[in-house]
Amino acid sequence: MKNYETEARERWGDTDAYREHEQKTKNYTKEKWAEVNDGMMAIFAEFEACKQNGAKADSVEAQELVAKFQAHITENYYTCTDEILAVLGKVYVADEQSKKIIDGMVMKLLNLHRKQ
Repeated sequence: MKNYETEARERWGDTDAYREHEQKTKNYTKEKWAEVNDGMMAIFAEFEACKQNGAKADSVEAQELVAKFQAHITENYYTCTDEILAVLGKVYVADEQSKKIIDGMVMKLLNLHRKQ
């Protein structure tokens, strides 16, 4: 996680969104971080299930998840504008390392839920 934090600071540290993130999260406890990050992972798992069910990116189901994702980021991290959301999508598609990290966490979460 430290590598991700360093990379995020290097990439976006001079942006308003990054400064808002620092301000919004500065008093988060370990429990709050776990809650917020678990919420994000749950949304990623919903995206994976949507994909596995054959939903297209422009389907109502997928677009509702995009809105849910954007709202979660805005509520817990920083204001996620449509422009920022588009960049996040491009990072996921173009940055193989980010994709592997997210996909790996989602698969772990899905496997955990399947065992319960």
